[in-house]
Amino acid sequence: METIGKIDIKYAKLPHAKRGQIRVDVKWVGICGSDLEVYRGARTPEFLSYPMRLGHEVAGIVDEVGPDVVGLQVGDHVALRYVWGAFAEYITCDPFSAVVLPKEFPLMHGSLIEITPTIQTGMERAEINQSKNVLIMGQGVSGLQLTQFARLYSPRNLVVTDLFDEKLEIAKEFGATKTYKIPSEDTPTMEVVGQDFPDGFDVVIPARLEGDSVIDALDACAQNAKLIMYGGIGKTSKTMDFFKMHRWRVDILTTEPKRDVDNHQLFRQGRDMVVNGLINTEKTVTNVFPLSKISDAFDLRNQTRGDVIHVMIDCDVTHDDGRYDDGHIPDVVNEPSQEE
Repeated sequence: METIGKIDIKYAKLPHAKRGQIRVDVKWVGICGSDLEVYRGARTPEFLSYPMRLGHEVAGIVDEVGPDVVGLQVGDHVALRYVWGAFAEYITCDPFSAVVLPKEFPLMHGSLIEITPTIQTGMERAEINQSKNVLIMGQGVSGLQLTQFARLYSPRNLVVTDLFDEKLEIAKEFGATKTYKIPSEDTPTMEVVGQDFPDGFDVVIPARLEGDSVIDALDACAQNAKLIMYGGIGKTSKTMDFFKMHRWRVDILTTEPKRDVDNHQLFRQGRDMVVNGLINTEKTVTNVFPLSKISDAFDLRNQTRGDVIHVMIDCDVTHDDGRYDDGHIPDVVNEPSQEE
């Protein structure tokens, strides 16, 4: 990415696995909301600088193992976490960043396992149970996965909001008990949901990119609520009323695991939940582009539309053969990879 709003392809030498590393033949990478914020210039200089490489929701096949790596083998199918610059044909990383996927599991749907550790951390810190009313603001790709996880904690009410009916319909399938359409991005959430929940919510999870969504989320909190910072971590142009937080006794909690051991344990647990069918990562994929058309993919992902949720990049250059040109997703992407 050269600068804000401009992404293109550069050629580089093929990387090799160094001591304690693996090399992954990248097959699939999703365009995450954090990638989109970089594309929009919505991240602060402390987070990044341009030019830079993007891509971190990865699934691929190990094709080289460096010295001193035990366990992982050439041919293993893996999902990756905590890598950067994965919109590429190959990437190297530490084994810590990888979890092995069953070879019969479709690789494309392994890429979204990357976000499960933060979601599970948020769920645990929220202390959701049968007495809690939970609000998830936004039903993009992360919001829809948050909805699936939250339902497993059996909340009293699982309420979700979004701008688009298409996403709210999927949310109902994923376990939302009440859905509300927000008329515009500037509409305060409580103007829409407050009639049914005048006292607010015990758990509020913003799953929107904009930093200002945290202000909106605080207004939706009930007394003694927990505000879970999954989204809303971009720049904010508004002032946060910390006295309101203090008066309502609201806990504001992050979603990143604090210890490496927790991170990797939750990564494996998230993999198992996806592989075992508890979490659906397939239904949210709406568009697929070859790596050569990554600029077009970002242009589409940058649009606010009901029919665009998760945009995937097929990094296998042998697939740049026109199979995605008519806009549909071939059935083959939902089938196990035949490559070793």
